[in-house]
Amino acid sequence: MAIGPAPTYRPDILASGLDVVFCGINPALTAVADEHNFSSPTNRFWSAIHLAGFTDRQLTPAEERALLNYGCGITAVVARPTAAADDVPADEIRAALSSFDTKMRAISPRVLAFLGKPAISVVLGSATVSWGRQRDTVAGATAWVLPNPSGRNRRYSLAALVEAYAELRAFSR
Repeated sequence: MAIGPAPTYRPDILASGLDVVFCGINPALTAVADEHNFSSPTNRFWSAIHLAGFTDRQLTPAEERALLNYGCGITAVVARPTAAADDVPADEIRAALSSFDTKMRAISPRVLAFLGKPAISVVLGSATVSWGRQRDTVAGATAWVLPNPSGRNRRYSLAALVEAYAELRAFSR
């Protein structure tokens, strides 16, 4: 069995001056295998951002680069893919912060929307982080915390995700 070339997956969907960059902890193994962000069939990211008004139609993971046309991007704090975000220890997040900060400052998004609390808790150095807009900025951008759209996060229904994401959409207009 021949081994093919390395996957061409690039988790960052970024450009300068974006309104919102959605920021995960790290890429999922499914994203690497499919070469697209939020590609798991149980992930509700594409539905949530569409229903919240970020896009005029529901994009597919294969259309992720079209997100730039809507003033939005995607990144992760840690580049190493894992099966679950819980597999990324706080020390690894801390070790990635300098390069993450440099990358975000280079593109200057208005808002960094963290998907879930674990990464932003490490970034802000606080175990207690609230949902929504944060008092502190991150890399010069307004920091916002949204529920993670992962299918593993069943504490939030799609309707609850849409409500939280719509609040960010109203702010970012």
